[in-house]
Amino acid sequence: MTITRAAHRTEVIPFRARDNTPLSLVHVTSPAEPAKGPVLLVHGSGVRAELFRPPIRTTIVDVLLEDGWDVWMLNWRASIDLEPLSWTLADAAVNDHPAAVEYVLRETGADTIKAVIHCQGSTSFTMSAVAGLLPQVDTIVSNAVSLHPVVPAFSRLKIDYLTPVVKLFTPYLSPAWGYKSQGYFTRAIRGLVKATHHECDNTVCKMVSFTYGSGRPALWAHENLDDATHQWLSGEFAEVPVTFFEEMGRSIRAGHMVAAGNHPELPKDYVAEAPQTDARFAFIAGLDNLCFLPESQQRSYEFFRKHRPGKDSLHLIPGYGHLDVFFGEHAWQDTFPIIIDELNGHQELKP
Repeated sequence: MTITRAAHRTEVIPFRARDNTPLSLVHVTSPAEPAKGPVLLVHGSGVRAELFRPPIRTTIVDVLLEDGWDVWMLNWRASIDLEPLSWTLADAAVNDHPAAVEYVLRETGADTIKAVIHCQGSTSFTMSAVAGLLPQVDTIVSNAVSLHPVVPAFSRLKIDYLTPVVKLFTPYLSPAWGYKSQGYFTRAIRGLVKATHHECDNTVCKMVSFTYGSGRPALWAHENLDDATHQWLSGEFAEVPVTFFEEMGRSIRAGHMVAAGNHPELPKDYVAEAPQTDARFAFIAGLDNLCFLPESQQRSYEFFRKHRPGKDSLHLIPGYGHLDVFFGEHAWQDTFPIIIDELNGHQELKP
């Protein structure tokens, strides 16, 4: 049965994180009864669950439903569908992801769950899993970055030197400043970006590159996006707190994720011992990623392989970057089959 967006049955379910922060789950079903268990989709920072349902012909949600999965998309505390707040990845690792997994399992009656995680949804979810907080998750497909963030030199320069300046004026950065101003500082940033980015006419697209990476554009290749998706993304990015950039800066300098704040549930050093999870990881990276370099996932894969050789897998995808893995016009034939195969356990292990 071919599934399209028109066949989706969508229910938005509010629930609470372990620290009582309001979150939501988007449960997507179709007329076909799911033959397989639940799969949780986890978005990155400053976006939302709808990231996984762009206006392309076939989305990852369509493919998952066709393959028989019960699809749940998480709006964790970084979602722009929720009230903005200052958050850290450690907050999400301890409070959001365990609560979401427990909720889905309780509602479905399943014993285990699988997850497809992206960017900062991936780092925070991986932190939670490696700390032993997600024992019911048995398969995790991670895109772009997980435990070892490696960024281009210019991105590191921005994080180290621009973040302290931004913090003097605003607690957030937002690509949405591309079409709405929030004072003189936001207009100055937009003017700077428009003066230095000439890759397209979409100001939000340019602001995304300024906020998150070093390319023009940074999170996708324009040739991978159709016109509808390129316009659609203008409404899909908003506030990201400076606290996140500070946490990410510390992690980049350390060479691996470093939890922010006081969270005794998380290890002080994520790479000092073996991962405290039985979940099989499939690490995915677009070879053209200019937000987090492919080396990020390669390092994490090697870390996992050192402790449990033969269990996990790594896929480096030519012609793709950061987010076009999910909303590229031809992702349905280039990247989605990899994700589906990994969820079904059909992995090709590297020697």
